[in-house]
Amino acid sequence: MKAGACDNANAGAPFIEQSSGQGDLSGSSDEGEGTMDKDPVPAAERAVETESMMKRLFGFEKEDLSSWHRLVCLLNRPTDPASLGIFRFLFGMIMAIDITQERGLSHLDYKYLDGAPVCRFPLFNFLQPLPLDYMYLVYVVMLFGAVGIMLGCFYRLSCLMFISTYWYIFFLDKTAWNNHSYLYGLIGFQLTFMDANRYWSIDGLRNPKKKNGQVPLWNYTLLRFQIFIVYFIAGIKKLDADWVQGYSMSYLAHHWLFDPFRMILPNEMVSLLVIHGGGLCLDLSAGYLLFFDATRPFGIFFVSYFHCMNSQLFSIGMFAYTMLATSPLFCYPDWPRHFFARFPKILRPVLPITSPPPQPSTSCVYPETQHTSTGPQDTPPAPMASKTQFKHKLATLFTILYLAEQFFLPYSHFITQGYNNWTNGLYGYSWDMMVHSRSHQHVKITYRDGKTGDVGYLNPGVFTQSRRWKDHGDMLKQYATCLSLHLPHYNISDPEIYFDIWVSINERFQQRIFDPRVNIVKADWSPFRLNPWLMPLLVDLSPWRTKFQEIEGSLDNQTEIVFIADFPGLHLENYVSEDLGNTSVQVLQGQLNVEIVDEKKNYTLQPGEQKQLPAGAYHKVYTVSEGPSCYMYIYVNTTEAALQRNFTKLFELQERVRNGTETEPLPPELQPLITGENDEGSEANVMDPVVQLFLRRQRRMKEVKKRREANVYERLNRFTVKKYYMLRRAFLMTAIAMRNLAVGLPPLEQLTREVAFANMKEPETEANQDLKDEVGHDEL
Repeated sequence: MKAGACDNANAGAPFIEQSSGQGDLSGSSDEGEGTMDKDPVPAAERAVETESMMKRLFGFEKEDLSSWHRLVCLLNRPTDPASLGIFRFLFGMIMAIDITQERGLSHLDYKYLDGAPVCRFPLFNFLQPLPLDYMYLVYVVMLFGAVGIMLGCFYRLSCLMFISTYWYIFFLDKTAWNNHSYLYGLIGFQLTFMDANRYWSIDGLRNPKKKNGQVPLWNYTLLRFQIFIVYFIAGIKKLDADWVQGYSMSYLAHHWLFDPFRMILPNEMVSLLVIHGGGLCLDLSAGYLLFFDATRPFGIFFVSYFHCMNSQLFSIGMFAYTMLATSPLFCYPDWPRHFFARFPKILRPVLPITSPPPQPSTSCVYPETQHTSTGPQDTPPAPMASKTQFKHKLATLFTILYLAEQFFLPYSHFITQGYNNWTNGLYGYSWDMMVHSRSHQHVKITYRDGKTGDVGYLNPGVFTQSRRWKDHGDMLKQYATCLSLHLPHYNISDPEIYFDIWVSINERFQQRIFDPRVNIVKADWSPFRLNPWLMPLLVDLSPWRTKFQEIEGSLDNQTEIVFIADFPGLHLENYVSEDLGNTSVQVLQGQLNVEIVDEKKNYTLQPGEQKQLPAGAYHKVYTVSEGPSCYMYIYVNTTEAALQRNFTKLFELQERVRNGTETEPLPPELQPLITGENDEGSEANVMDPVVQLFLRRQRRMKEVKKRREANVYERLNRFTVKKYYMLRRAFLMTAIAMRNLAVGLPPLEQLTREVAFANMKEPETEANQDLKDEVGHDEL
């Protein structure tokens, strides 16, 4: 064999994930050797009989990994471009849709309004948004890039247009980071280096040399391993004790999607076995199930079912559909040819091609003795490289380094320690999807004038559009710095900013996440050092979670409870609303000193002791024990309880009037219970506030029932109308911005009319929003 040439050992072997018995897609042929007619045993059967177990399972021999040269030949082996081309089309289409939705094109002006005093959270502080009209231009470039990827038109340029603008927007706002947004950027980056425009692309029509050309195997290897990493690392992360014990996503057990499971299992078992156990097993096994021929049908079924459920459970944009589009990548690369060959011939002109076989490409490395296919070709076959060239070695090195980096990044938090909080690292590249759930009970921002010493309080979230800064020290530092720049405009000099943020993670005690005594404006923070003002998570108190369920189960439906844990030397200042007429604090562990501010009295409480708290007054709870204290607030919203009792009486009265059992005439203030029952605007004219609230609640409950019982056509129509108005606004606002850049701003009155026209919403939008606020169901 010549130096640098690939041998023919695997010329007829399938590709990495393929088993024997499938047609060779590399363009090799055994015809012409003069042995076919003499040998009674077909060559394919002889090959199957002599194949090793490793080759049958993985499509290559261990010798292919024995040297650098053999590895280069393996990863640059010619492969059918069909499956890659279909994925390119689907990914580009999904990204084009995503840009108008989760990327935010439809509401871009709300996020980047010029001149608005907004605190932002970029990865690098020097990154700032462009003026609004230019931000629309950035999105237009990204949208054209996504469409270009979908169509395979000016493919490399389209990929560069997409990823350059996508990563700019991604780095511009850490509060919008999540795993799937990170994955979109990674896939776009990978596609930039691939030959994904060799099949079903406009570039193939423009350049016959590219049309139906084979692609190197590493194109598939990179994408398959990327998806494998997403599943497998997510499964590894779910080995966390909180997930295994069922504390991460327990609230999902009440969702309607799990109704079939609740027919045979209680909610606790649905949460533990189906949601947490099933999610763990699926993530750990999905990559392997998709990889092997024998298990692939089961893998595709389970991951498809899983992602369809996720599309209904979470607001995750196009992620579920993107993952569905990746599953066929694990099938044989020529599956689209077999699939579309079944369609009627009249549709063939608009469908992906099914013949002729793929033509050779200079991107691949061919065995030295390999012959070209004898089938008809649209163009003369391209010269086939039988020697490994520099570009083949570079592609192999890129594949190895990229995959190594992707396996390393989820565990690189020992480097970027400044981004670690109670959970490790920047949320996005860790693949710890849904492992941690949080709830915030109390957030207080205190400022102190550095010159006068005056103390005041800020509304949590002022000058920002995000709530995610509450859980991340790096964002809190950025937020405090931004506030220190805005407050001097309100006559507050050299402000000091203090945050008191209480968080519960995975159903633990509510506790402080950051030290409330530290001025965050002057606090030290580095991306490579541990955050010194981060309070430790009290994991030693985690066993209390089993007792929480016992305590909550012993309470009636009107009694609420909040579990608190605090550190020695700190105190919680709290205000009991006048609506909470029956509030008390009870010690579970440690020792407390409760100060009633108005009474100027202190009460010391030991474990098991309880103190009634006055409504409409402040109190302070000091932890005076040597270790952390645990206590709970027990309260009843007496105003709401009284309102519910009144609602019950009005409902019973309404039912008696309807069925004719009410003999007494209704007083004038209760007449709307009958006359205004079907009049949507009648409650606005009702004088009695309780009756008014009752009628409004009745109407909303009726609307909720109507929507839940809507048929498929009504649901589809509602979905279509909603998406239409969203796309309509995105298009009109983008057109306004492009006009402004081209010819300048119009008069203010004209611009106001144009924006008002773009903001036109579908009928009943406001009523729908009221329903959401009232009942809190996302499916509305």
